[in-house]
Amino acid sequence: MAMFNPPHPGEALREDVLPALGLTVTSLARHIGYSRGQLSTVLNGRAALSADLALRLELAGLGTASVWIAQQGAYDLWQARHREMPPISRLAVA
Repeated sequence: MAMFNPPHPGEALREDVLPALGLTVTSLARHIGYSRGQLSTVLNGRAALSADLALRLELAGLGTASVWIAQQGAYDLWQARHREMPPISRLAVA
């Protein structure tokens, strides 16, 4: 079953992970050696969660990098499928 408008993975970090661990954006950024500003941008859904950040989260024990990347991919694909696209026809296989 297709998911309807999946949440941005940064939203899960901001709303679920940080409060559960009692962490602030600044403390998580410091712990994983990441810019506070860049992390905040991801947490607020204004930037994609990168493979680098996914790996840092995995190393910190916050899930696996592949799950974070899959969540970002699901979010990106849903967004792309709901944008206006030019008409594109299928290519014929020779």
